[in-house]
Amino acid sequence: MSPLACLVIFAVVWLALAIAPRYREDWLLENLPTFVFVPALVWTHRRFRFSDRSYVRMTIFLLLHTIGSHYTYSEVPMGGWLQEGLGLSRNHYDRFVHLAFGFLFVRPVGELIRRSTPGAGAVAICVLSIASVAALSVGYELLEWATAAVVDPAAGTAFLGTQGDPWDAQKDMALAVGGALAAALLDLAEAKRTPIEPR
Repeated sequence: MSPLACLVIFAVVWLALAIAPRYREDWLLENLPTFVFVPALVWTHRRFRFSDRSYVRMTIFLLLHTIGSHYTYSEVPMGGWLQEGLGLSRNHYDRFVHLAFGFLFVRPVGELIRRSTPGAGAVAICVLSIASVAALSVGYELLEWATAAVVDPAAGTAFLGTQGDPWDAQKDMALAVGGALAAALLDLAEAKRTPIEPR
């Protein structure tokens, strides 16, 4: 799938879910990274083009995030159905998205590292990709905390989506690292069979 097709699909879904989100204030907070990340991808497309597979992976993550921002993560119906069906104590949609972030962003991050560090071996790129995803996850959790500390308490609580779990941030980061580790190992195994092309 081409980057243009990814952009069109994301734009259509984002516009549809921007209509009447469950909590407008939380929707705005959740979309702040989207308002920066998507234009940055478009603006830098000609100077730094990711592989089509990376654009697809980033689009999948953005779609998952867009669904979470529409409902607020703790109230996404899919997570609610699983919570009910499996007798879980909370809606785990946010945990799934953190796991997906790690899994889906290892390849794009790896491509950035590969191009900025010519000659780096596959194992080094694998390790640096996992570490970079972990750092991004930590940065996002810190951003969530800082944002919740300065905005309206109700919006901040919805934005954090801890659902009463004092270890929510740590579990989210662990899932992101776990997803990154799984994806990096798969990419490493693939690289041993066929070198990954940058485009």
